Amino acid sequence: MLKAKILFVGPCESGKTVLANFLTESSDITEYNPTQGVRFESCWPALMKDSHGVVIVFNADLPSHLKEIEMWYSCFVQQQLLQDTQCLLIAHHKPGSGSDKGSPSLSPPLNKLKLVHSNLEDDPEEIRSEFLKYLKSIVNSVSESRDREEMSIIT
Repeated sequence: MLKAKILFVGPCESGKTVLANFLTESSDITEYNPTQGVRFESCWPALMKDSHGVVIVFNADLPSHLKEIEMWYSCFVQQQLLQDTQCLLIAHHKPGSGSDKGSPSLSPPLNKLKLVHSNLEDDPEEIRSEFLKYLKSIVNSVSESRDREEMSIIT
């Protein structure tokens, strides 16, 4: 069975856990409980090891998150030598936020990434569909890489 390791990262209170739970159909948790244990940078190298993709989640309604996601991109995508196609940027809109789907002004190289808006109140299936497309591309990439590796062993 083919497995892919995808990390959900981003600023505090951006909606990472709620989105991950929704996308994996784990639960319908809506109240905020800070995720403990992974807030320490010393853990990051272990988390990043052998990852195939990174989903950067940010609260689209907080301007400070736009600056902060540059650091997440640098640490989790660029420093890990991942391709931009292995990264998905999710502008998460919390319930009652008004969900302005205008494109946030992202600086390079973030403006080259696939950006998806997420609103679990108004259109939950849109984010599920976009995430599945992303996941399929990651799985295809992992599969092709494994096939190349197997062929190099054989020849």
